[in-house]
Amino acid sequence: MNQRLLSLDVMRGVIMILLAAESAHLYWSLDSLSSTGFFHEIVQQFFHHPWNGLRGWDLVQPAFMTMAGAALYISWHYKSLQGVTWQQNFKHIVWRCGKLFIFGTALHCVYAGRLVWELWNVLTQLSVTTIIAYLIIRRPIVFQLVVSLLLLIATECMYRCFLLPGFEAPFTQGHNFGAYMDTVLMGKVNPDGWVTINFIPTAAHTIWGVLAGRLLISEGAWRRKITWLIIAGIIGLIAGYGLDAAGITPIIKRISTSSFVLVSGGWVMLLLAFIYWLTDIRGYVRYAWIATAVGMNAIFIYLFFETVGVQWVNPTTGIFVKGFAAMIGIPEEIREVLSALTVLALGWGLCYGLYKKKMFFKI
Repeated sequence: MNQRLLSLDVMRGVIMILLAAESAHLYWSLDSLSSTGFFHEIVQQFFHHPWNGLRGWDLVQPAFMTMAGAALYISWHYKSLQGVTWQQNFKHIVWRCGKLFIFGTALHCVYAGRLVWELWNVLTQLSVTTIIAYLIIRRPIVFQLVVSLLLLIATECMYRCFLLPGFEAPFTQGHNFGAYMDTVLMGKVNPDGWVTINFIPTAAHTIWGVLAGRLLISEGAWRRKITWLIIAGIIGLIAGYGLDAAGITPIIKRISTSSFVLVSGGWVMLLLAFIYWLTDIRGYVRYAWIATAVGMNAIFIYLFFETVGVQWVNPTTGIFVKGFAAMIGIPEEIREVLSALTVLALGWGLCYGLYKKKMFFKI
């Protein structure tokens, strides 16, 4: 019988709420309220670090990848108990990843307002990391761990060994091997430093998600499961921060250095352990439905906010919210915040309606 983990639904829902808030321009509007002080520093945690360092927002994609891996294993495990073979399910995985790839590349066209060929979106990356994780999903735990570490080692080797003219600085924005590969694949370099081959190291996040899902639905005491998640988290933090502090490999999210993958994976494991303990063990689920309502339609909600939300809901809502707010003398900065919150509330209302009607858009 399918053993549903509320913690995965909640964590996935929280991730989607955060991403929806970004699409609604909530963080940007909050950041405009102050350029200095403690409040400003807190708001900065909702923006990616410009290069070498780590902010809270840098953990969103690793958490997204990890939850996808956990859901992948749980889905495959229960299908296998029903007699569905690995090969039969592989066809479903390939089809789903194909859709994710198409949606990811299409989103860049929406952002640009024209047809472009760009491969930096999280859905495009996830379409590849999911295939990698599924190919070894039946293998022993040690084998999967070794593969994830080999992916990080391969990343280190690519950045350090392939030094080409104009791209001979491994950890310099726009002048590293990842940027070079973008010129090969797309004929361009991302102005913000993102690279397509991030799918290689971040596949480790999806693989670790598979292992986390395997652990959480396994037989045994919950204390043992939480202990293993905490141990994995601490190892990741020590290894990642250690590589950065020693000057070996800097923590850079935009090119997913091995130190970044390790430290972000560590934080995600600790967060998962806490949410698992809070919801599935302690039973603090009174407000869990708020995140669950969003998490049940995660990919659909992401696509909705990134397309219809950004292109139509945001400006249309702003006409009325900011217009009426201006009439009663509310400052412009506050108007922006109110408009973003209204968009977020409308989006959540949509999710809640789908949730109550048990309508789920599985993409």
